[in-house]
Amino acid sequence: MSEKIPNQLLELIKKGEKISTEFKEASIGLPNDLFETVCAFLNRNGGHIFLGVNNNGDIKGVSEEHIEGMKKDFANLCNNPQKINPTVYLKINEYEIDNLKILHIYVHESSDVHKTKNKIFDRNEDGDYDITQNTTLVANMYLRKQKTYTENKIYQYVTIN
Repeated sequence: MSEKIPNQLLELIKKGEKISTEFKEASIGLPNDLFETVCAFLNRNGGHIFLGVNNNGDIKGVSEEHIEGMKKDFANLCNNPQKINPTVYLKINEYEIDNLKILHIYVHESSDVHKTKNKIFDRNEDGDYDITQNTTLVANMYLRKQKTYTENKIYQYVTIN
């Protein structure tokens, strides 16, 4: 069941594609390159993926009769190490805007380095890039990921209270 899209997500759509926002025009099924973006977001700073929105930010919608199948397919693929490795739990939310349905996926930043199609993707500006063969970029990613564990961060202004 869909609900009205929250204003904060609507604002993201209005601002267009960026390093942490991606649009995919997907009316009847999951796009072939969806997991490249999921992987890149997991490997970078996380982000928002909107299905049913074209690259210009125009709401095109997702076919209502295909939504449940798309949600199931996405959940199954997120838990398939052949598709995304290590596997990840992500949820698709269904929203309505101007009588059209869109799907939203929030991808968190991961402390692991993820692969899809046995390739490592990273996010830069509004694109997903295969960095598998670039040993410097891959090494830098592993170094950056070591700092994402909260146990390795110092929170200067946090107190016991």
